[in-house]
Amino acid sequence: MGAITRAAANNITTGGVILPSAINDASVASVSSLAQVSANDGITLISSQTASASASLSFTSGINSTYRTYLFKFINMHPASDGVYFQFQGSTDGGSNYNTTITSSSFESYHNEANTDNAVGYDTNNDLAQSTNYKNLAVGIGNDNDQTCSGYLYLFNPSSTTFIKHFISTNNNAQNSDYSIVRHHAGYFNTTSAINAIDFKMSSGNIDAGTIYMYGIN
Repeated sequence: MGAITRAAANNITTGGVILPSAINDASVASVSSLAQVSANDGITLISSQTASASASLSFTSGINSTYRTYLFKFINMHPASDGVYFQFQGSTDGGSNYNTTITSSSFESYHNEANTDNAVGYDTNNDLAQSTNYKNLAVGIGNDNDQTCSGYLYLFNPSSTTFIKHFISTNNNAQNSDYSIVRHHAGYFNTTSAINAIDFKMSSGNIDAGTIYMYGIN
């Protein structure tokens, strides 16, 4: 038995399992491919929608008990109108109505392009307390070509018929008054009915452009 063979044998159990000591920087440096990892082991893209002068973008299928967590990524949402809010709401009837009761809280940090104004603070204007209104995510988005908002929204266990449905969201937007603003939101849909549809829209006017991706997470 040669030296290389003996070294390899010393790092394998009698059951054919490679020992941790066999794995190091030198042994994995030349790896060119790995076995395919099942999508069910992590995050799965379910669907996406791209706006083109759209009144709203609604996800009315794919939100069910398959996944415990749903992630929405919204990329470069550009409004047709200036200084509007990017919002969302949930539905318990497949999208026929978006008026589920929400309680939420928000805080923000901002900095202007002129480097003359910045702060961090609680955002009381965008809280909801047992409200059926749409929840504001990004505020005062400009409609200049270089002004959009991007961020994400997590929705937890929407198919539960026992518990309320929690969500968290973070986004950044270029405001119409030349501010960069980061907003953090948390809250819940105060219902024990399953949430099975989510709608995104601007507070006024169309969504001129932008894409929203919906993922399921085990």
